[in-house]
Amino acid sequence: MNAVRNPGRVAGLWYLLLVLGGPLRLIYIPNKLFVHGDAAATAANIAAHPLLFRFGMASDLLGAVVLIFLVLAFYRLFKGVDQQLAVLLVISGGIMPALINFVNVVTDAGALMVAEGPDFLSTFDKPQRDALVMLFVRLHHHQIVAAEILWGLWLFPMGALAYKSGFLPRFIGVWLIVNGVAYLVLSLTGLFFPEYQDKVFLYSQPALFGELAIMLWLVIKGARPPELVTARL
Repeated sequence: MNAVRNPGRVAGLWYLLLVLGGPLRLIYIPNKLFVHGDAAATAANIAAHPLLFRFGMASDLLGAVVLIFLVLAFYRLFKGVDQQLAVLLVISGGIMPALINFVNVVTDAGALMVAEGPDFLSTFDKPQRDALVMLFVRLHHHQIVAAEILWGLWLFPMGALAYKSGFLPRFIGVWLIVNGVAYLVLSLTGLFFPEYQDKVFLYSQPALFGELAIMLWLVIKGARPPELVTARL
């Protein structure tokens, strides 16, 4: 079944690419390079592994591009269900998070630049430069916390579209909405009670599998809007 006849599989493959690229910057690099509460060690690790850190920046850029193509694929899939909800999905799930990704690359570039200690920063002593590196790293984290609002909000129109579509299981639509609520709770926890964010993330795992469920469904089974089925017949 080709991409024209099965636009759901196209969306699923873009989703899979997004999921595969995310862990490098979100999980692996922080665990490998960042030392909580130790600016000097964090700066030294970044300076010692600049290529790995640049790969993390590239993954953010790639993620931004993939997001745009992903939401366009979802728009094609769902525009016949409810065009206004499909447009909302594109804005909240693609355009705005992609912009945050690009901004995050700038903060990472700042951290790397300071960690490498160029001559024009020689007026700052080493502890000051280390503190600046940690500042950029934490700004990146707080931008992710802010982005979680959008990660949650775009799942509301997606869940509603999946529920109304008739060509996707309704339980996935409900799961996506629950997933969206979980992201909103995570973001607000990171903003107001950051010390509890890890615990809330752990407890919210079942809800966060909603995105994985729709991705796997689309990759394995795909989805075809009724108008495409009718056109084929």
